[in-house]
Amino acid sequence: MNPVQFYKCLSDETRLRCLMLIEHEGELCVCELTEALDESQPKISRHLAQLRQCELLIDRKQGQWVYYQINPSLPSWAKSVLQQTNDANQTFLKENLANLSRMGDRPNRVATCC
Repeated sequence: MNPVQFYKCLSDETRLRCLMLIEHEGELCVCELTEALDESQPKISRHLAQLRQCELLIDRKQGQWVYYQINPSLPSWAKSVLQQTNDANQTFLKENLANLSRMGDRPNRVATCC
């Protein structure tokens, strides 16, 4: 991964918040991010598409839901940046995490096995 591309992808607040929330939660779907960020579905979907294009996220389909998670193939330095950013800035996502916790009817994830 090119560091310039990596940091350009992080330069937008919505994309950064999406990444940090996904890093914090492990994986999230569009409806959860829409609720957490109090943004429209098209806006969130557009930013998620950009993050996939930057290869920062991968997705998986489960029924009607598409879940996004941090790309496990990211270089260790990139994973470390995301984790350290989350660890050092917990108040940055406080309101978003509160919104997410108040969300009713969150999709159920099937536990992955093996």
